[in-house]
Amino acid sequence: MTRIAQIAATLAGGYDPEDLSIDAVRAFLDRLVEPAVVDAVERVALRDALGRVLAEDIVSPVSVPPHDNSAMDGYAFDGTLLEAADDAMLVLRVVGTARAGAPWHGSADPGDAVRIMTGAMMPAGLDTVVPQELCECDGDQLRFPARVLRRGDNRRFAGEDLMQGQPALRRGQLVSPAALGMVASLGLPMLPVLRRLRVAYFSTGDEILSLGELPREGAVYDSNRYTVFGLLTRLGCEVIDLGLVRDDPAALESALARAAREADAILTSGGVSAGEADHTRAVMQRLGEMAFWRVAMRPGRPLAVGLVGRPGDGRPPAVLFGLPGNPVAVMVSFLAFVRPALLRMMGCNAVCSAPPPLLRATSILPIRKKPGRTEYQRGRVRAVAGALPEVRIEPNQGSGVLSSMVEANGLVVLHHDQGSVAAGETVDVMVFDGVV
Repeated sequence: MTRIAQIAATLAGGYDPEDLSIDAVRAFLDRLVEPAVVDAVERVALRDALGRVLAEDIVSPVSVPPHDNSAMDGYAFDGTLLEAADDAMLVLRVVGTARAGAPWHGSADPGDAVRIMTGAMMPAGLDTVVPQELCECDGDQLRFPARVLRRGDNRRFAGEDLMQGQPALRRGQLVSPAALGMVASLGLPMLPVLRRLRVAYFSTGDEILSLGELPREGAVYDSNRYTVFGLLTRLGCEVIDLGLVRDDPAALESALARAAREADAILTSGGVSAGEADHTRAVMQRLGEMAFWRVAMRPGRPLAVGLVGRPGDGRPPAVLFGLPGNPVAVMVSFLAFVRPALLRMMGCNAVCSAPPPLLRATSILPIRKKPGRTEYQRGRVRAVAGALPEVRIEPNQGSGVLSSMVEANGLVVLHHDQGSVAAGETVDVMVFDGVV
């Protein structure tokens, strides 16, 4: 039994390649796609690590912050004085000043206070800070209402963010801007990351024009290669553009064989439907082990996945994703299936490789939909003060209408068993920011 047949036999609820649900496709890919197919480690400068996958846990060599410090500008004092204060006002004597980067190392007697700036090291024996706006000062005499504070207020503790020896980041995390700042706070100039996942892609079809070619009747310019390039680049992959491949079996076979040699994964657009001129299906089956599906979704019904062998080099097969030809269907299929699979192949952990979270929003307009398939409708989400965000679907939802994808900032996700939506009802939205 082939690997694809073995996976199909394990799917709960059965396996019908002519009518496969979104959940079944994801379950299939979870079994087909091997995690962390890349294992080569590179050490890169911190500025070059953004969007890369950590190859090792990062253990903090220091505590952050390294010392107790003030959370605001004010005056540091011994908080036990609050417990003994009988009067509404506490009167202290100011004996020094502590600044960020310039600690005060004097000795404070009972009843003394030290002027302190935000981030400055707490003087020995002092554990509470009164904000300066609550204080009255007359020379070195400080007065403030004792009852508005508790002992320990406005003091940050050493290691409050991170203790020395504690993991700061875990292997398999994507390095985010916040992670860059955290690593910098540890004084580390380099990070160990996995090499980038190599993804080869090409478009297929005799009706496709490359940029620079003169228009001709019945032909369209190739938008999918540039969309896929953007999606893969945003994901942090090393992209290999194999260009446009005509509807010629020999050319298709040559492109797929080259892609398998050079890349970890392959993306194609077009040629996975059942049309007479779609030679891609036959070539894919000749080079590897393939599954061709009709997915219960809109847009993006035709989809192919499989493995393309690399004879003679000892490496496991390359994973192939055959996407539809319509521009919007390409993007939707990529977001729904390919992006999580590639993140897993990149070595991302389960949290980072999960599908994007869905936002709840109120639909301004009614949306027609029949149960039995998942629909992804382009929409524009906007914030509403004191209420859920609102979403308005774009008027033209055709799978070839790329302009509506440009105008949208998210996809309204109408689930498999869901029916029509009335105006004012809530829906799930996959927000684009940071994804496409």
